[in-house]
Amino acid sequence: MNSSQDREPAPAVYDHGGGVRSLRVPIPDNPLGHTLVYVVDTDRGPVLIDTGWDDPASWDTLASGLTACGTSVAEIHGVVVTHHHPDHHGLSGRVREASGAWIAMHAADTAVVRRTREARPERWFSYMTAKLAAAGAPQEHIAPLRAARPRTLPGLSPALPDRDIVPGELLGLPGRRLRAIWTPGHTPGHVCLHLEEAHPARLPGHGRLFSGDHLLPGITPHIGLYEDPDDTTVTDPLGDYLDSLERVGRLAPAEVLPAHQHPFPGAAARVRELLAHHERRLTDLLTLLAEPLTPWQLAERMEWNRPWADIPHGSRTIAVSEAESHLRRLVKAGRAEAVPGSDPVTYVAVQ
Repeated sequence: MNSSQDREPAPAVYDHGGGVRSLRVPIPDNPLGHTLVYVVDTDRGPVLIDTGWDDPASWDTLASGLTACGTSVAEIHGVVVTHHHPDHHGLSGRVREASGAWIAMHAADTAVVRRTREARPERWFSYMTAKLAAAGAPQEHIAPLRAARPRTLPGLSPALPDRDIVPGELLGLPGRRLRAIWTPGHTPGHVCLHLEEAHPARLPGHGRLFSGDHLLPGITPHIGLYEDPDDTTVTDPLGDYLDSLERVGRLAPAEVLPAHQHPFPGAAARVRELLAHHERRLTDLLTLLAEPLTPWQLAERMEWNRPWADIPHGSRTIAVSEAESHLRRLVKAGRAEAVPGSDPVTYVAVQ
């Protein structure tokens, strides 16, 4: 994600009114700082929207925050996961073990979770090595992925959800109206959740939107490739994201409750900002593609929140994935094309 200044630190537990509170669950060693985990009261007990990173300090914060809300982990009725990333889904399994709660996720992200659990770490490393080589990454970047790895790695056994989130349908939360909105882009199964109830402060608009990472007040989510070692489908994550943004803008919620930073009104205006941001970025990339470039070379030349030389190894891999997602959008729109016979493949703007 591209970072910007956040607001002053908020309380660890915040009451948003109307039976909705949020907990600031820390993400270890991450500039985002925390995930906003939402606690939604229902007639069957509290339901969590996301859970935070699987880390002892994060678990302690979640547990103490629920106590401050007048409840406990043991009383959680269900967990609704906006998407499979570990700062959202990480503690879901531990919450289920402590409470018997169900876990719900969109089927596309559940498939990612199942694949992650079943694939050996070596399979992922060999897949990523091949992907980076095809993108034109230098050998010094690829070499660490070829090194010996431990048998187990953090985040490779996320909890398998036991309920599907069905786009367009109300979730089964007794006494609440929470509708699933499928918003692929950041992940293939990302969902926003529209609370179709009057805003407790009577702000103008249609209810409230739990937006996960899809719509954030001051940063743009990472839009990379949907990685699947066994699927050769050419996806278009950035196209998915832009389409999803427009869908959310039409909802016109009174307030957005995101998973990072802070709640904000004006969803439609923020959507317009993001659409304009991505169009400017695509236009800038076409300027760079006046000469043939591999995805790695394009990533090196793109504007990030710090110079390329200061971006660490893992973040460079993420940056190349984002460059590739932009290339796919440009190719699909007929604004760029692969250079025939190039190896690794280079791309150039269509004149």
